[in-house]
Amino acid sequence: MQYYYYPYKVFLIVSSFLMFSPVFADQQATAIVKAAIDYWRDNSSYSVTEMIIHRTNWQRAMILQIWTQGNKKSLVRIIKPKKDRGNATLTKNDRMWTFSPKINRIIRIPASMMNRSWMGSDFSNNEVAKADELLKYYTHTLIGTETHNGQTVYIIKAVPFEYAPIVWGKVLLKIRADYIVLEQTFYDQDNILVKKMETLKIENMGGKRIAVIQRMQKAKKADEWTKIVVKEVEFTINVSSRMFTLSNLRNPRF
Repeated sequence: MQYYYYPYKVFLIVSSFLMFSPVFADQQATAIVKAAIDYWRDNSSYSVTEMIIHRTNWQRAMILQIWTQGNKKSLVRIIKPKKDRGNATLTKNDRMWTFSPKINRIIRIPASMMNRSWMGSDFSNNEVAKADELLKYYTHTLIGTETHNGQTVYIIKAVPFEYAPIVWGKVLLKIRADYIVLEQTFYDQDNILVKKMETLKIENMGGKRIAVIQRMQKAKKADEWTKIVVKEVEFTINVSSRMFTLSNLRNPRF
C-alpha cells in the first residue's frame, strides 16, 4: 500500500468537508480513524517496545515483543524482566486470551474486561493489542482542525453506540495528516476526563514516520502515567498465521 499518497487524499476530503452533508462528513471522519489504525498495523508488523509504569512511590519497566497481522490478530509477549517473562496476550477475531507461566494456564478475557488495565499499566487490554474497537463500536465526527509542525491535524470525536460494551462516554482524537495519532483523550459517561494519551516523539523507523514515544497520563493523578517507547519495528513482514494460536501462546514456536 502506498501510504505517502494518503495525506494528500485526506487534505482533499477535509477541504471539501463543508460542501457535503453531515453524514458524508462522518463517513470521512471514520475513514481517517481507520487509516490511522491501518497505518500503524500495516498488513503485518513486529516491534520491540519498552513499557514504563510510573507511580508515586515506584516504577517498573517491561520489554515487550508485539506481532500483528491485519486488524484482527496480535500477540504481545513479555521478555523482560525475568519475573514477568513468558506472560503473553493473544487477540484474535475480537477475542482475547492471556497466558501466565506461573500457573501454566490460558485464560479467556471476556469482552467486559477488554477495557481493564493491562499488566497494571494505564493502557487497557484493547489499547495494548491496538484493537480496532474505535471502528467497531463508535461513530465519528470531525469537529475541527489545527496544525502541528506545518501539517494539518484532524480533531475527531468518537462516541460509542448505545449498547456497545464500552466504558467511555466519548473519546477525542487528534490525528495528523500523515496518520500519526498525536493525542487521544478518554472521558467517562459524565463527560469527565479520565486519562489522556500523548505522542511525545516522532521518528523514522521501519521505513516510515511513526510515534516512537507515547505516554498515557491519568487526569486526576499527575504522578501516575505509563510510557511506551518503540525500540525497533518492522512492517509488512511474513508472519505465520500459526503465530496467533493458543498453542503458540502457551509454547512459543514461531
